Amino acid sequence: MSEEPGAAPLPETPSEAVPAAPAEAATEAAPEAAPAPDAPAEIAASDPTTATPAPAEPVGAAGTPPPTTPVSGTTTAAGGGGGNRTLLVVSAVILVGVIAAAALWLSQGGASPSPSPTPEPTAVATEAPTEAPTEAPTPEPTPTPNACAPENLPVLAAGTLTIGTDNPAYPPYFAIREGGNSPPWEDLGFTGDPTTGEGFESAVAYAVAKQLGFADTQVSWVVVPFANAIAPGPKQYDFVINQVSFSTERAAAVDLTDGYYDLNQAVVALKDNPAAGAKSIADLKSYRFGAQTGTTSYTAIETVINPDPETQVFNDNASAVQALQSKLIDALVVDLPTADFVTRVQVVDADFNPLATIVGQLAPAGGVQEYFSLALNKDSALTSCLNEALAALREDGTLDKLASTWLPFQEDVPVLP
Repeated sequence: MSEEPGAAPLPETPSEAVPAAPAEAATEAAPEAAPAPDAPAEIAASDPTTATPAPAEPVGAAGTPPPTTPVSGTTTAAGGGGGNRTLLVVSAVILVGVIAAAALWLSQGGASPSPSPTPEPTAVATEAPTEAPTEAPTPEPTPTPNACAPENLPVLAAGTLTIGTDNPAYPPYFAIREGGNSPPWEDLGFTGDPTTGEGFESAVAYAVAKQLGFADTQVSWVVVPFANAIAPGPKQYDFVINQVSFSTERAAAVDLTDGYYDLNQAVVALKDNPAAGAKSIADLKSYRFGAQTGTTSYTAIETVINPDPETQVFNDNASAVQALQSKLIDALVVDLPTADFVTRVQVVDADFNPLATIVGQLAPAGGVQEYFSLALNKDSALTSCLNEALAALREDGTLDKLASTWLPFQEDVPVLP
């Protein structure tokens, strides 16, 4: 071994003190590492503060380390090389551990691991006590609007009840207005005015209007000839009141309400005509009769009396009365209230003495009671409301009271057998 000048010579260690380890044993002791330069012996000897790593203990042939005699401050060249290799291995292991720890730290977001949060205790659902099912309340039914309320009535003009009748209008159905009738109602000195509210049919009309919710000032009157009242087709009024007797033939063309007055037909004859003395239906068969066309009066002549001469037909009652006065016919058939008016008002002398008489009433044909109806458009929505109004007036006695007031004679005329 060569020596550097100025350096103290190192004493040689006897070879038997630290025997050299075989190459195979060194390989088994540690994995092969890259060779590192030997540290100069001079540095190790001159710097006592430098720690000298302990050499790995060689493994003997029998697997037990041989006894070594350490020498303070000295090392062999072979022993120094093995210590460096061991240090490198340890350093490599430590480095690998540091790298693994760093990788784990980075994989967790660079933060210190936090303890897992303690889960909140889960409340155990407590089953509510089962109650008996409560029956749902039945909803109140929606009230149906009153179709017969004034605001809901299907009238010709809103807020007005339009009523029709014939012109001239005759008592006792329509009373004469003092001071003269209002236009357009004819004033013949004995004809009436529907707008007075007096006379049987005028009073009934205003009573019906009041029952429907109309004031007297909300009633309007129009002229409607009798033939038009019972003809099919649209009407320019809400209803007609004009002694329209119910019949199935008429009901096919127009709507007819329930009755507001029950009546019989009656026979009228001049007092000086032999027909005035008849006491039975049989006594009348030989006489000439007349009536207004399309009326139940004409039907009664044909079905109840069935006279031998042909029955004369007139366009209206006024013409039939003139034929009676002119003696073109022997007797006239009209409803009982009209018969009373004819004998008391129409057929009189200059002093208003009656010239005609009521011979008697005719029993209803086939035993079916005749009655007056209000007439209106076919299938009118107003019909049911009019029937309700008439029923109320019948129930409270209004219709009977009006009949007694304006038709007091109806019980004094006998029925012809």
